[in-house]
This record gives sequence, C-alpha cells and structure tokens, in this order.
Amino acid sequence: MPNRKAAPEIVDAVDFDLRLKPCDRFTLDNGVPVYAINAGAEEVVMIEWVFYAGNWYEEKNIVAATTNFLLKNGTKQKNAFAINEHFEFYGAYLNRQCYNETATISLHCLAKHLHHLLPVVAELITESIFPEEELAIYKQNQKQRLEVNLKKCDFIANRLIDEYLYGFHHPYGRYTSTLDYDQLQQDELKAFYKRFYVEGKCLVFTAGKLPGDIQQQLNKTFGHLPLNKQLLPETIFNLQSADEKKYHILNDANGVQGAIRIARPFPNRHHPDFPRVQILNNLFGGFFGSRLMSNIREDKGYTYGIHSYLQNHIHNCAWMISTEAGRDVCEATIEEVYKEMALLRKEPVPEEELDLVRNYMMGSLLGDLDGPFQVIARWKSYVLNNLEEAYFYNSIATIKTVSPEALRELAEKYLQPDAFYELTVI
Repeated sequence: MPNRKAAPEIVDAVDFDLRLKPCDRFTLDNGVPVYAINAGAEEVVMIEWVFYAGNWYEEKNIVAATTNFLLKNGTKQKNAFAINEHFEFYGAYLNRQCYNETATISLHCLAKHLHHLLPVVAELITESIFPEEELAIYKQNQKQRLEVNLKKCDFIANRLIDEYLYGFHHPYGRYTSTLDYDQLQQDELKAFYKRFYVEGKCLVFTAGKLPGDIQQQLNKTFGHLPLNKQLLPETIFNLQSADEKKYHILNDANGVQGAIRIARPFPNRHHPDFPRVQILNNLFGGFFGSRLMSNIREDKGYTYGIHSYLQNHIHNCAWMISTEAGRDVCEATIEEVYKEMALLRKEPVPEEELDLVRNYMMGSLLGDLDGPFQVIARWKSYVLNNLEEAYFYNSIATIKTVSPEALRELAEKYLQPDAFYELTVI
C-alpha cells in the first residue's frame, strides 16, 4: 500500500524513458501493406485506408476533395441515406478527409461488428457513382460556405500566405473560388476515382483491441481488389514564391480585427536541422508559455493567442507565425514578433527556460502516445513521410541534449526578418 501521508516523488517528464510501441505489419494478397497496433482495453477498432489521392494528383482544382467527400454519397447498390443508416445501425463512425498528397477513409467501430462494416467500405472504394443530385447539393453548400468564409480575415490570410510561399499553381498554395465549384463535372470525379481509388495506391492503418482474425478479415474483403495496380504519376511542382515580402489587404473596411501571418519557406522533416528547430519553435511561439505568448498576449495584451509552428507537409514546408489582433495594434504586434526573433539570435536561452520547454515537449510526446489510436497516428506520420522508427528516438535525444548555443545559432540561421513573408488582412 502506498503511504498516503508522503507526497509522491516528482519526476520531470524529460527523465521519462519513452518507448514507441512497435507496429505490426503484414501485406494483403494484392500487395496492400497493413500497419497494426494491437492494444487497448476496450473492444473498439479504428481502421484507416490511406490513398495517394490528394490535390497533389488532380489536374483540375478541387476534384480530389470533391471525390473524397462524395465517396459515401451513393454506390451502385445504396444511396447516401442507406449508407449512413448502415453504419449508424452498428454504432460505427465513418469519415473521410482529403489532404495535399493523401486522402483517407476512416472507420471507428466495435470489433464484433467489423464483418458487417468492411464489405460496405469496400463497396465505397469500388462502386461509388457520385450521383448528380448529390454533386449539386455539395456545390451549393460549398459555395455558400465559401461566401461566408470570405468575409473572415483569418480565412483570407490563410489562403493568401500559402499562395505567397508556394505559388498559386503549387498544390500547397492553391485555393478555391465559386467558379471552381460551378465547373465541376461528374465525369471528372469518376475518372479521378477510378485512377486513384479503385486502382490507386493504398495503405491501411489499424489500431485498437484487434480481433484475432483481423488479417483474414481484411484480406477477405480487400485483398482481391485491384488496388496498387498503377504507378503514381511523377508529378513535380516547383516553388513559385512571391517576389514581394510584405502585404496589407483590406477585406472589410469596418473590420476591428486583423489577421497576421508571418512565414518563411523551410525544409521538411528530412533536413538535419528539423528536430532542433522544433525545440526553437516551441521556445519562440509553440506553446502557451512561449516568448510570443508571454510578450504579445500577457504583457502587451494585443491578442488572445499567438502561435508559431512548422507545417506538416510531405514535400515542402514553412515556418509560420499566426495570430489575430486588434486593427490598431497589428503593426505593433509584428514589431514585437521581430523583437523576439532578435533576442533569440542575440542571447542563448537560459537553462531554466530551456528545461521548461524540454519538459513540455516530453510531456506532449507522452500524451501523444496515450492509447493505440494515438500510437498508430504517429506511425502513420512516419510511414507517409518515409521516416524510420529511429526518428522518434533521435528526436527525444535532441530534446534532452540540445544546447542553448546551438539554438541561438539556429535562430541566427533561420529567424532573419528578411526571409519572412508578412501579411496583414483587415
């Protein structure tokens, strides 16, 4: 029995010996790789089908996102209502998401109902028909949502800063207009669907308290499908960053708040500086106790929150500072951001502050590994970014050992105001 009169020993998160649970791997008969984490106390399973069907591969704007959204809106055998009714009957949740390079179908359900649900997922992958009436509803809803969002300064800022960083014709910098929705055609969706879903490159990730026959169930339902039959197109996009670095956009003459984005291009996760820059970013603006929050939110009171982060893209990345502030203090907010950059370039961070960030990052990692769904999400990130398990342990070693002087040198290298694009939208 623990002694309730004695306080437990306090252990810093940085002293934890974190371990990444190994990921089981097997391959279906058609070559589709499956990554599995068998853990958890509840009889719940998550399965995610990842297709290389993001907007990186579309020839016409928003075809990828529309195809992904309408996957569950009708097949040769079921209409949208019947599909949703089927999953709801078994207490399951089916979702789909489209990203830059990939698009997903994800299923959360009780393990005992898998044999009822997997065949319908396979039906979505092979027999979706994209009914004209469903497409028309989708167009109308998306155009209405876009018209509302275009009145918001933060929405405009997010669109424009990516265009300045990557160029409008790059998948990361492209955005939609109402005209794009008007020009969508059913035949375009069907062609994209056939190439990138029916015969597309697919990976499967599953986690939870998996049934003993999970491999047999997946292989029976999906192992005979014509997936992974075609090679992905070798699509290369060159960055076309804007020539100008500073922009001030008036979106609402009566607006009282401005959206601020300050960003620069940055290497992806394979660059040797990336793990150490993640630590520098947390010091700078990556968590609630960061310098940007302490200065601009707590001291100056210019904003409710300000954050900096490294974008999680597979190919090209960016270092982004994002906030919304009062219209009359936008310029002052930007000045304070550059002042904090200058301090990081000039002075090594105090050890006490660095220890705080170390513990925050290790604690965040610990939370990110709390449960099988979180563990498989980390493995998914590594697989899609072509990283090995060693990346996890190298990142931990970097958090524990990086020196204040090394961070100052990184700040000198990357936190130069001239390298950043600056955008204010009011």
